[in-house]
Formats: sequence, structure tokens, C-alpha cells
Amino acid sequence: MPTDQAPTAYGYTATKDQLLKRLRRIEGQVRGVQGMVEDDRYCIDILTQISAAQAALDKVALGLLDDHARHCVMGSEGELQVDRTDEMMAAIGRLMRRG
Repeated sequence: MPTDQAPTAYGYTATKDQLLKRLRRIEGQVRGVQGMVEDDRYCIDILTQISAAQAALDKVALGLLDDHARHCVMGSEGELQVDRTDEMMAAIGRLMRRG
């Protein structure tokens, strides 16, 4: 998190409860995958559940990026906006290189 002129509220603040609910659901999915491995379930079934958890995390990430762009980037001015745009693009790059 940048230390310069940090906002008092982030873009996701309005939907924080919804975001936490979604993350808890993903946490449950990951625990389910762990249980499948412990129970020696079929590989393809495990991979299907991993794919579902990854897709859910991607959806959370896209929502956070959208909130960041609308609130933190567009809500900034001058050099801070440039810095936050660069920061966001680096985060997008990291998300795309995953795997």
C-alpha cells in the first residue's frame, strides 16, 4: 500500500461485507479440495474444484481492480494518479502471469 496520501476509505469499502462473504465461500471451497485429497478422490474431480476456486478468486480480483480503478485511481490527481495507475497495471501483470 502506498504511504503517500492514502485514502481513509478504499474502493471496496461499500461492498466489504459482500467481499468477505465471497472470500469465506472460497475458503470453504479450498477446504473442500483438501478434504477431497484426504479422501483420495478422483484427480479430475479435484482439479475441477480447484478450477472453480481459482475462478472465484479471479472474480474477486477483478472486482477489486474495478473498485481500485474507479475510486483510488480516478479519485486521485496529478502524479498520484499516475503512480496509482502504474501500481494497478503492475498488479494486473502479476495476475496475468500467475500459473
